[in-house]
Amino acid sequence: MAQATFNRRALITGRVLTADRIVPPPGGEIASILVQARPERLAEVEADITALPGCEIHGRDARGKLVVVVEAPDAGSLGTMLNDIQSMPHVYSATLVFHAIETA
Repeated sequence: MAQATFNRRALITGRVLTADRIVPPPGGEIASILVQARPERLAEVEADITALPGCEIHGRDARGKLVVVVEAPDAGSLGTMLNDIQSMPHVYSATLVFHAIETA
């Protein structure tokens, strides 16, 4: 790929950078999700969530609540994980309660 001409317009529109020079930031995304599920199916929901990559259960209430901590490489992956949890059988809701960007 040819180097773009370095001028103000190229800088503002991002045409100065080439794909091989773009380096993703170190670290990733970390979030806490509150999950409300059917109490009688809580163990099943917990097993399904812990089977997902980067998910850990950090709190459990017998009335059907789980506190899930998720680590993901980027915000898009984190959003996908939230949607996956929310669409699991026996899950009433999954609510993002904390989100941070970790740096290495």
